[in-house]
Amino acid sequence: MITEQQKALVRSTFDMVEPIADTAAEIFYNKLFEYDPALQALFKSNMKDQGRKLMAALKLAVASLDDLDALVPVLQRMAVKHVEYGVKVDDYTPVGNALLFALKTGLAEAYTDEVKEAWTETYRVVATVMRQAAYDDYDPDTYHNTRHYNH
Repeated sequence: MITEQQKALVRSTFDMVEPIADTAAEIFYNKLFEYDPALQALFKSNMKDQGRKLMAALKLAVASLDDLDALVPVLQRMAVKHVEYGVKVDDYTPVGNALLFALKTGLAEAYTDEVKEAWTETYRVVATVMRQAAYDDYDPDTYHNTRHYNH
């Protein structure tokens, strides 16, 4: 579970990234498509618009860290919608890695081990909720992604 200290780190570092949201989103998607070029086919809309949607979703998640019960149904609906777009259970792995890369790049020296751990735990919680909602056979205790990604 996300600790109070981790919530504070996520909030403060998101506040640092938000002013460069368009750039952060561009870094995220460039890295995501580098990790798994096949994912680019899932995105039909303008990537600037997609980046704004990404940042809005992150902002909502960050703002809801103290009320995860309210966030869960939003994440569940989003997850089901993502399945309709063609998102697979394994696709959450490169997304999380691209998010951490974008944060590391955007935050520079402010990206400490503690910040990485806080964002990793936050993303783990979000991705677990979404995977459980979208994939009936998903079990976080036994799931292991065996796909290989470009690095």
